[in-house]
Amino acid sequence: MIDVERARRETPGCAERIHLNNAGAALQPACVLETVLGHLELEAQLGGYEAEDAAADALARVYDAAATLVGARREEIAVVENATRAWDMAFYSIPFRPGDRILTSEAEYASNYIAYLQVARRTGAVVEPVASDGTGALSVEALRATIDERVRLISLTHVPTNGGLVNPAEEVGAVAREAGCLYLLDACQSVGQLPVDVAAIGCDFLSATSRKFLRGPRGCGFLFVRAERLEELEPPFLDLHAAEWTAPGRYEVRHDARRFENWESNVAAKLGLGTAIEYALGWGLEAIRERVFALADGLRERLAAIPGVTVRDLGRVRCGIVSFTVEGVDAADVLSTLRERGINVSVAVRPHTLLDMSARGLERMVRASVHYYNTEDELDRACAAVAGLTARRGPR
Repeated sequence: MIDVERARRETPGCAERIHLNNAGAALQPACVLETVLGHLELEAQLGGYEAEDAAADALARVYDAAATLVGARREEIAVVENATRAWDMAFYSIPFRPGDRILTSEAEYASNYIAYLQVARRTGAVVEPVASDGTGALSVEALRATIDERVRLISLTHVPTNGGLVNPAEEVGAVAREAGCLYLLDACQSVGQLPVDVAAIGCDFLSATSRKFLRGPRGCGFLFVRAERLEELEPPFLDLHAAEWTAPGRYEVRHDARRFENWESNVAAKLGLGTAIEYALGWGLEAIRERVFALADGLRERLAAIPGVTVRDLGRVRCGIVSFTVEGVDAADVLSTLRERGINVSVAVRPHTLLDMSARGLERMVRASVHYYNTEDELDRACAAVAGLTARRGPR
């Protein structure tokens, strides 16, 4: 059970605006802000290297916290600059060959799909989106039907950037294990808003960010790499942190997931990530999911009741991301009008999920994403502002 009043007291930004852009960057709790600012002050007083040495114990706890969050071991966690870099370090470590198949979903995010296409061009691998089921999620039945010995990787976005759906990550993991292929899960939008367990999912890699539903600072993320896969895959680039120069003509790569890191990092952001994870764990991910999903369902119901508004969400299981369009009003105009009223949302555009939005004939959608510190009153006020937009259009 979430104590909403306490959550709002501990979130300074709640006093300033209605924040419905948590899938972009959530509001940080005060403890995260204090952690980040405290370390920056320490750097100013002691020097960057010395401040990092003083924070050694706290930095070690970041790995423990991330491991606890996703059900991993600390040696399976790397902390990197952002979720994109985490995902890239995993993906580009895979030695693809001509004819290798990369299977993904029709709702895949642009950054990932561009990487597939680049690697396919370089290596002769083939990128194949798996058909969706009747709800818009990846069809596990279609996935099973297309599996063969040439499948090198199944790569899935757990929660796509728009559409509200939660893909069947565990069922996909079962298929990957049966096939013996690698499984990479982009959990950028799921970690922090719902429980994620790498053992239950069965993924070999998982990438996550600090700034979204975990409520941490920007410029930080983490990567899980299953221990059994570590020695198979060499990161796409190395430095003196990821490997040791052991002789003039030889080096040795680290034996834990930190081989996917590099030496230089934003220590304050890293510590902030650790605090954000501990804060989320303190609430409990089951309790967070229950409140987030309920708020999102309530927002969908309110929006659907407004004439001229169409909710565009997909999936049998729907999360805290709510996508909608307003007839006759461009999504960018909805965003700017709401922002003038102190309400934050974002806009999903076709190039970000090209296959999905093209298939649905959509160019842009408004994306509102809730978190547990939002209130029913905030949803009412946001929907009243949207209704005002449709009212100004007048009868047709």
